[in-house]
Amino acid sequence: MKFEVHLQSVALGAKTRVVELEREGSNYRVMIDGLPVNADAVQVAANTISVLLEGQAFEVHVTPSHDGTIKLQSGPHEFTAELLDPRAWQGRRHGAAEAEGRQQIVAPMPGKVICLLVNVGDDVEAGQGLVVVEAMKMQNEIRSPKTGKVERLQVKEGQNVNAGEVLCVVS
Repeated sequence: MKFEVHLQSVALGAKTRVVELEREGSNYRVMIDGLPVNADAVQVAANTISVLLEGQAFEVHVTPSHDGTIKLQSGPHEFTAELLDPRAWQGRRHGAAEAEGRQQIVAPMPGKVICLLVNVGDDVEAGQGLVVVEAMKMQNEIRSPKTGKVERLQVKEGQNVNAGEVLCVVS
């Protein structure tokens, strides 16, 4: 899985990095800008990650923002990061084709339904938010893959969901 990460820091300015993650058993192989990196990360508390990077340990405090960016603080260094998944943003830039036919919208990870943004029978646009799922203290807006009508809602606010569980159907 390849991501583009935009980092902004007062001290270091703006940088863009390409981060590649590839699962190898229970671990990940990490490459940054095409170069292999010896890295390991473990969540040690809510919004706190312990990172081993090339043998050096860092404690990173993560604070999500409402504008989609993430504040990262490690010691005296503070960064604002924006994580872009090329599969998600490429289509927005170039007008990618919408999904066709009846679409089941599924939970991408286990979590709790925080908010339903639509009702059965609502007309929706491609990219419009449908359901907000909270996972690991972060809220994730699940969006419609197509323009259509909400045919069915399979969940209620406050309900726990598993990864892959159907949240709603858009036709």
